[in-house]
Amino acid sequence: MKRLFKKLHLWLSIPVGLIISTTCFSGAMLIFEKEITALCINTTVDAKEKILPIDTLAGIVAENIPNGVEVTGVTITNDPNKAYTVNISKPHHAGIYIDQYTGEIMGKKERLPFFNVMLRLHRWFMDDAPRNGGTWGRPLVGVSTIIFVFILITGFAIWLPHNKKLLKNRVKIVSNKGWRRFWYDLHVAGGFYALILLLAMALTGLTWSFQWYRNSFYNIFGVETAKSATNNDKKSTKKGEKKERELSFAHWQAVVDKIAQENPDYKQISVSNGSATVSTESFGNQRASDKYTFDVKTGEITDRIVYENSKPQDKMKGWIYSVHVGSWGGLLTRILYFLVAMLGASLPLTGYYLWIKRTFIKRK
Repeated sequence: MKRLFKKLHLWLSIPVGLIISTTCFSGAMLIFEKEITALCINTTVDAKEKILPIDTLAGIVAENIPNGVEVTGVTITNDPNKAYTVNISKPHHAGIYIDQYTGEIMGKKERLPFFNVMLRLHRWFMDDAPRNGGTWGRPLVGVSTIIFVFILITGFAIWLPHNKKLLKNRVKIVSNKGWRRFWYDLHVAGGFYALILLLAMALTGLTWSFQWYRNSFYNIFGVETAKSATNNDKKSTKKGEKKERELSFAHWQAVVDKIAQENPDYKQISVSNGSATVSTESFGNQRASDKYTFDVKTGEITDRIVYENSKPQDKMKGWIYSVHVGSWGGLLTRILYFLVAMLGASLPLTGYYLWIKRTFIKRK
C-alpha cells in the first residue's frame, strides 16, 4: 500500500508542483499586505479637537473624483491619528484617504502593484480576465489545489513511521550532513509540521474556485449558500441608491455618532447608503460585525442585527476567510501561516530536487 502511495504522491506532484509553489508563495506575500501598504502609503494625521462632519468630507471627495465614479461610504477607525477612508465605486475596493480635521485629500486607497500581481497569481495564475469570468486561471488553481490535498494525504501516509527510531528521524531537520539530507528533512519533516494548516488553507481556498465545492462545503456545516441577485435586481438597486445617496450624506455623521456611543470599544465603523457596520477587536471571525440600517431621509436607525443573530451564510463566509488567511488568532497565527505557506511553497521544489537527484543523476 505504501508503494502505491509513493507512486501517487510522485506522479500527482510532478505536473502541478510549480503551480502549488506559486500559489503558496503568493498567498504568503498577501498575509501582511495591510501592514506593508500602510508603511508605503502615509495615512497618519495630526489629531485636533474639531473633526469635520462626514457629509462635508464625502462632499469634498465627490468633487474631486472623475465622472462616473461615486462615493459609496465612509470608514473610520478608533485611532484619532488615522485618516478617514471615503469609499468610491471604481475601481473595486478603492477609496480616498482624507484628513478628517482639515479636509485634505491624502491619497488613494488601492492595492499596490506588487500585491495586485500576488493576488492574480494566487487566485487566477495571472489570468487576464478574472473578474469577467476568466477562462483558465481559476479552474487551473482550483484543480491544482484539489490535487494538492491528495498530495498532502499521500505524503502523510508515506511519512507514517513503523517504530520510534523512524519517528525520531522523521520529525527533525538536520543541517550539518550535507544539502541532500537537509532538503530531504525539510521535505519530510517540514511537510509533516505544515500538514494541518496547509490542508486548512487548501480546503477553505477551494470555496473561491468552484461553486459546487462551495455549496458542498456549506452543506457539510448545515448552512445553505446565499442566492445571488439577478441582473435586474442589481440594476434596480443601483438606480435606487443613486437617488437616495444625495439625501444620506447629511445623516451619515449622526448615524456614526449613535453607533460609536453604543459601541465605545469599536475597532471600525463603516457607513454607506442606508446601512452601517461596526466591528470590535476580537479573536475568531475577523469579519464579524453588527449591522445597522437607517432611514436615509431622517438618519433614524431602524434596525440592528448583532453578529450572533447574523445569517449563517455571512458567518460561514467570514470564518472561511479568517481560517484561510490565518487572521482568526491575531498576529501570532498570521506569522505562523506565513511560515507554513512559505514551507508549502518549498515542498514541491525540494520534492523536484530529490526526485531528479535520485532518478536522473544517480542513473547517469
